[in-house]
Amino acid sequence: MDVFTNSVPQWVSLLFLVSILIPVFLLSRVLKQGGIAAKLEKSVVSKLVIGTFIFFLAYYFYVACMCWSGFFLVNTMPPRIILFTTLPLLLFYFVFIFRTQVYQTLLNAIPLSVLVRLHVFRLIGVFFIIVWYYDALPTYFAFSAGLGDIFAALTAIVVAQCIDKKYKYYKTITLIWNVIGLCDILNVLFTALYLTKQNLETGSQGVIDITGFPFALIPAFAPATIIFWHVSIFKKLKLEK
Repeated sequence: MDVFTNSVPQWVSLLFLVSILIPVFLLSRVLKQGGIAAKLEKSVVSKLVIGTFIFFLAYYFYVACMCWSGFFLVNTMPPRIILFTTLPLLLFYFVFIFRTQVYQTLLNAIPLSVLVRLHVFRLIGVFFIIVWYYDALPTYFAFSAGLGDIFAALTAIVVAQCIDKKYKYYKTITLIWNVIGLCDILNVLFTALYLTKQNLETGSQGVIDITGFPFALIPAFAPATIIFWHVSIFKKLKLEK
């Protein structure tokens, strides 16, 4: 059986699979920096970093197994990929992680600019456009999602620099950027739901191709994680003096 369960060339799938591991390394690095800044014990920091890395590798493997079984490759409303990956991960973030003392401690210690720079990983949105090139995604969805993510990633670099330099209006700039970035990811989710509904009703092109492996890792990981990061930035802005 082919490892990749989608209709694009294997080299694209392989390149994406490597790219989607980047945010896990970025997050692990940020957690390590935050743990050190918060003066947590080295053993605690190590467990935190290793635990995070293992969690996401296990989560990615779970998504891969669901893809290989063909479970996600069925058009339903709401999509199975949302019900069994996006929503559970979102609940895990906000019901469990968000309420822990460790999260609050790390949020206090991690600089605002570092949280903003995490969004550079959204350059991975270019894969929406690449997948569209191979006729696997609707044009509007591919470009709105892809260009929106690319914009958020590139402007994150600029906003982070404004924060580091303590630009006079850096809080306002960060707030505006954060709202735009959050609206972008919500737009991607709602557009995907709408296109799935249209596909079921009229047979128009939907987004089923991104529920194959490895692209299923986008809806499985990115929306919940990005939303959580944006909410964390809102929370961090309140803590900024």
